[in-house]
Amino acid sequence: MPRDEATQPSSQPTTSGRSSRRRFLDTTAAAGAALAGAGVAAAQEKQAEVPKVFPGGSDAIRIALIGCGGRGGGAAVDALSVQGAPLKLVAMADVFKERADIVRRSIGEQFEGKFDVPDERVFVGFDAYKEAIDYLKPGDIAIFATPVAFRAAHFAYAIEKGVHTFMEKPVSLDGPSTQRIIELAKKADEKNLKVGVGLMCRHCERRRELHERLRAGEAGELMDFRGYRMHTPAQSPNLFPGPPEGISELLWQIRRFHGFIWASGGIFSDYYVHHIDEVCWMKGAWPVTAEATGGRHEKLKMDDQNFDNYAVEYTFPDGTKFFYSGRHIKNCDQKFGVFGRGTKGAFTISASGHSPARCAIYKGQAEDKDKLLWTAEQPEPNPYRVEWEHLVDAIINDKPYNEAVRGAEASLATAMGRIAAHTGKVVTWDELIKGDYDLTKDVAGFTANSPAPVRLLPDFTYPVPSPGRFKYEYHD
Repeated sequence: MPRDEATQPSSQPTTSGRSSRRRFLDTTAAAGAALAGAGVAAAQEKQAEVPKVFPGGSDAIRIALIGCGGRGGGAAVDALSVQGAPLKLVAMADVFKERADIVRRSIGEQFEGKFDVPDERVFVGFDAYKEAIDYLKPGDIAIFATPVAFRAAHFAYAIEKGVHTFMEKPVSLDGPSTQRIIELAKKADEKNLKVGVGLMCRHCERRRELHERLRAGEAGELMDFRGYRMHTPAQSPNLFPGPPEGISELLWQIRRFHGFIWASGGIFSDYYVHHIDEVCWMKGAWPVTAEATGGRHEKLKMDDQNFDNYAVEYTFPDGTKFFYSGRHIKNCDQKFGVFGRGTKGAFTISASGHSPARCAIYKGQAEDKDKLLWTAEQPEPNPYRVEWEHLVDAIINDKPYNEAVRGAEASLATAMGRIAAHTGKVVTWDELIKGDYDLTKDVAGFTANSPAPVRLLPDFTYPVPSPGRFKYEYHD
């Protein structure tokens, strides 16, 4: 795929969505149980429209869930909720057994007949993903919902075994990991394997209609975009610091993956990728440069490498700008959505969350209800379910379907803004994709005894990004 084309999925969506379902486990077993339960429960919202029903008589397609936090549990629920599809969850894998047990219990209670995961098929450890995939047969599905650092290694093994894949977003963290996913996508195509990536906004019919209207010129020539994700912190940064007794530093960082850049890209890559992907889709291009600021207002004892505020200016090949703002501080105003302006009028891509989108186009630049030119029809079905309908349809009916390259490019565009904020340097697409900054090159060989990629400093803090100080985000 050319760098400057933000293309749509191979299998085009037909419906759109409602609110997000994915929440990860936090730092304790009790909190983990609560969040995992919430993630699975949110995934079962009653839909306003009946989803696509697949014809009966097909052979069963077995599913292995790798990564059993709330997000993984939610993805499994969405998969098993595809009506009429012969899907069954048969294996689970995680480095934390308690996470697998929580999700296993919840899903087992809700999907009688579609769930068959006895004790011996709950695999634990760094090689557990291999054991879970080994139980599958070619043509089955592996769900990858582990921290993104492990995505390429797990994807490679699924391809080797001839297994279709659903990968949670993001799928890469830097240039080398993006290149790895792109190369693996080619191998998946060679074996006719279907690959879904959890950027569900691309499966939203209302956003698709907005995209078509923008292409038809209803908002005029596109001038600029802006986006916001501002809310209270999703997890407390004010902890130990360092791992508590009884858990290794590596496992502690995996448990708190949002706080460590090597594991997840931090909150920037994990949280902001949806909005950045939406804008690139509407624009029809990936950015060529990113420059950014950010920092920490709150001074706490943190096991956390994130800033608590970000401001990014992306530039597209034709000079169009996209301004993105993130803030995660208590007791501040909250805002969540992406918007744009054309020469004829303003438009809303998503108004107050990922779903429902509530897309709109206005007459003129004032986003005023009295000046609506068009607004998306309501209600909107759940895009998290719809993306699974599309993937399963492609598998059953053998349609071309591989979202890995587009997912990798969206992840790279997101990483551009993150790295620009953390280094204080202008980051270009070309320099990043061709560069040697590789956060995850050694993760495939991790064991329970491996040292953590980032180590606790003598003052019992972790290294944090310091713009202007380091070549890379927190080291030279």
